[in-house]
Amino acid sequence: MSHVFLPYPSLEFAFQHGKPSAQAAFKRELADFKVNEVLGFTPTGHGEHIFIHIEKTGLNTAFVAEQLAAFTQLPLRNVTYAGRKDKFSTSTQWFGIHCPGKKSFPWDSFDLAGVNILSVTRHDKKLRTGVLKHNQFIITLKDVSDIDDIQRRLTAISTHGVPNYYGQQRFGEVRYLDEQQQQQTKVGGNLVLAEQLFNGGKIKNRNKRSVAISALRSWLFNTVISQRIKTKTHHTVAEGDVMILSGTNSYFVAKADELSSLQARLESGDIDLSAPLWGTGELASTHSIEVLEKQLMQHYPKMCQVLVDLGLKQERRAIRLFPSDLTMTEIDAHTLNIAFTLPVGCFATSILRECCEIHT
Repeated sequence: MSHVFLPYPSLEFAFQHGKPSAQAAFKRELADFKVNEVLGFTPTGHGEHIFIHIEKTGLNTAFVAEQLAAFTQLPLRNVTYAGRKDKFSTSTQWFGIHCPGKKSFPWDSFDLAGVNILSVTRHDKKLRTGVLKHNQFIITLKDVSDIDDIQRRLTAISTHGVPNYYGQQRFGEVRYLDEQQQQQTKVGGNLVLAEQLFNGGKIKNRNKRSVAISALRSWLFNTVISQRIKTKTHHTVAEGDVMILSGTNSYFVAKADELSSLQARLESGDIDLSAPLWGTGELASTHSIEVLEKQLMQHYPKMCQVLVDLGLKQERRAIRLFPSDLTMTEIDAHTLNIAFTLPVGCFATSILRECCEIHT
């Protein structure tokens, strides 16, 4: 069967700061990528929802959820998490288990290689996607070819941000040995999985189905941002643009007589341009922006129809991403630690791809 998706989707999208010249090795070890979830609240300590704070290494979120369901002998739907964390990392993450009747479990006997339970508490509400305050990242780059260039790029990123692309984790990473027994990474496995939906097939596993749908929708979103960068319309407000209030889900449509003031607000970081997360319903954009978005989606009509048929609603997402608390520490002449904080749902690899060309 011929594939309808690009084999390496995250590498095909346009760069905001130009393609980087520096090279660096990333994820040679799982400890090179550390992610810490920060909840936006403190669990109450009581209720029928068990909140488990874990450190996981070399495991994907869905697999851990499945093991928690098996251990508690509860349906997989009773196990939730606030976000997915990269398999190829050392991550601290929260899981929620809905346990009616307030039954307790012998967590000391939960034995899963790669998982360390940090704490167990209770809460009176379900742990839902998106309730995190933010994610903290600590990244180690090795064999860096040009530290000065990465520093210059990080300075530009602090001021102008990067494209808010969904990262390569969303599309799936497969690591393998090539004919010379060298480790390689191929991106796009989740999009291949999504082709089952694209071709009218079914995915029975709930987590795999969710991953496939997210990969498809994310690829379309990235395509819109990439096109706006290529046409140099990613930093200028036009009539019909859908503006998102920074840090919120609230948005409004730009009017012709407001463009000057809106441009100033965009440059100050108060608002941001957005692109569609495809689904059923009308686009929120109007005028030339609506035309641009519709024309682009007309290249992928069947993909868009799959998302409509699945019942997803039209949504918007900011096209620009700003890291906070961004620091760079030079360990030696060829090793860097980069630390920063990102909002929920944003990807550290979107920062890295603008800094340097990554290899393993």
